Amino acid sequence: MRFQLKQYDSEAVVFDTASGDTHYLAPLALALFQTCCAFPHPSRDDIMSQLAERHAIEPDFLSDAQVDKTLNELCKLELIDRP
Repeated sequence: MRFQLKQYDSEAVVFDTASGDTHYLAPLALALFQTCCAFPHPSRDDIMSQLAERHAIEPDFLSDAQVDKTLNELCKLELIDRP
């Protein structure tokens, strides 16, 4: 298993065994990380649906820019592949 996740309520830290790096995940980053791990290469609609269903985050609460920025940050850290 490449990633070891330690969750604290709605936040987490993830240890990447491949790089040896540890990263803090704020609530939105954690929800997106979990969604992308559970559903590889999801569409934007899949992501928004899963955020609402699994994490009780309503799509109207988030802007596309917030989601895109967080997804880009997770990709840059090599925690997920870009959906």
